Amino acid sequence: MKNVESHLDAVHQHDGRTRRAVARLLLEQGPVTAAAVAEELGISPTAVRRHIDALLTDGEATTRDAPRQTQRGRGRPAKLFLLTDTGRARFGHAYDDLAVAAIRFLAQSGGEEAVRAFAQSRVDALVDRHRTAIVAQATPAERVKALATALTREGYAASARHVGVGEQLCQHHCPVAHVAAEFPQLCETETEAFANLLGSHVQRLATIASGHAVCTTHIPNTAQPKSGSAGEHSPNDGGEPA
Repeated sequence: MKNVESHLDAVHQHDGRTRRAVARLLLEQGPVTAAAVAEELGISPTAVRRHIDALLTDGEATTRDAPRQTQRGRGRPAKLFLLTDTGRARFGHAYDDLAVAAIRFLAQSGGEEAVRAFAQSRVDALVDRHRTAIVAQATPAERVKALATALTREGYAASARHVGVGEQLCQHHCPVAHVAAEFPQLCETETEAFANLLGSHVQRLATIASGHAVCTTHIPNTAQPKSGSAGEHSPNDGGEPA
């Protein structure tokens, strides 16, 4: 069994490297045909199409028809492939550094209140996009699940589950973690917004910005109109989901 698992791990790692190589060529040379990618990488067109299909499914690549003047014969136009904004984001960018520099300037010119006002405006916009769908749920557990769905749509890869006498919201990715590491106001206002939206006291157990693997928030089933902060901990706080 261990040999089978090791073999599968090796296959997955190889597939991951190949897919990244395909994506990089789409980034550097796109729009480009699958045949050109296959020739560049020295692998079969079938293998390239499999990886491109996965990128298309994940929303990381898109297609366009090749210009007619480059076609030969009367067959269907060749497809050209290129990365989407989502696909390009996989290769990193300077947006985080720019955001940190902008908020530093804001802090220097407007102080703590200016940073907090910015953080509040940001989270208000996020919450307002999903408020109706969340507050329409009948129970606290359903509202937390609806919030997890909303956060996933916003890029936070969130999940929710019942734990003890409450619900636990886990955000497995944070698009602003690099910025929030320097400006915890982003986490604090987010926690307060969750409390207001859910109508319950909430308690942040861990954040990615502070070095944990997951942002974990506990929501008790008993409604208490009071919000916790990212620095608060419960007896079950281990920095990861319970």
